[in-house]
Amino acid sequence: MATISFKPKKITKKITSHLQDRASDVIMSRFGLTLDGKKKTLEEIGKKYNITRERVRQVEDVAMSAIKKSAAFRQEQAVFDELKQLITRFGSVVAEHELLFHISKDKAIQNHIHFFLTLHDSFKRHNESEHFHAHWSVNDELRDLVYDSLKRLYASLNDEDLIPETEIIKKFFDHMKDIAEEYKNEEIAKRWLAMSKTISKNPLGEWGKTSSPNVRTRGVKDYAFLVMRRHGSPMHFKEVADSISKVFNKKVHYATCHNELIKDARFVLVGRGMYALAEWGYKTGTAREVIRDILKREGPLSKEEVTKRVNKERYFKTNTILVNLVNPKYFKKNKSGLYSSV
Repeated sequence: MATISFKPKKITKKITSHLQDRASDVIMSRFGLTLDGKKKTLEEIGKKYNITRERVRQVEDVAMSAIKKSAAFRQEQAVFDELKQLITRFGSVVAEHELLFHISKDKAIQNHIHFFLTLHDSFKRHNESEHFHAHWSVNDELRDLVYDSLKRLYASLNDEDLIPETEIIKKFFDHMKDIAEEYKNEEIAKRWLAMSKTISKNPLGEWGKTSSPNVRTRGVKDYAFLVMRRHGSPMHFKEVADSISKVFNKKVHYATCHNELIKDARFVLVGRGMYALAEWGYKTGTAREVIRDILKREGPLSKEEVTKRVNKERYFKTNTILVNLVNPKYFKKNKSGLYSSV
């Protein structure tokens, strides 16, 4: 949590004290600087004073201009210098929610800081867009570089990519050219990444496209994918459900987990109640079908080699594999003891 040396509410009171009652009320209401901390719309304020939304906007603009021209405002320049130094330390470009939260968890304090940032010309606010969250900057050139780098990073990702945080930061910096050394640290990189609406991380801290179900987890099947991917080998559906409960603190019934896995193409039933990820190379099919595909793909193999290869694709008991393999209707054995498909 970032600490500030000044008391925001006290500063607000000083720099607005010269405003007339209605102008002061409009500013307090618009920025949520009142006791309830609620920001009011132009329409809400207009109804209170029986004036149009446009007239409220004019009152607000005049009041903001009056504050900027006041002696009280000039006397508090140190406050704005401190905020500028803070944003510079955060990377000169920072998502609004990140900046405000780091200064204070108190919504009322956040509203006062937002008011100060809006007042001073040192700070530029960039509205939320298709690609980025609302953010503040104090360096236009660096902001443009961060923008371009985030867009290139997004373009380099596949829909299913899940990348460890250290690696996504490295990839991000690879897209940034001629950046000053002072900005090359993980904390700043994570704050810049937090600006993006198209790249984000899942509950396990792995990064990818926000649109991917592997990142924006929405149900049991998405949680199951993450725990199985981390486990790295096939799991029984009961084990998957227990892992989801342990890792994500979400109670999952065994039957629900089984039903979700069996109807999602990301998972393959590889044995009795055992599931694997399709991306691991496991395939659906009976033991006979799996053996047939392997022999057609690789040619004649010994009994041991067939068993070994089948177990890389499915979870069958050895006896199940051998019973199918010796069925002369589907497979034949040559003089060298190697099996092939009929």
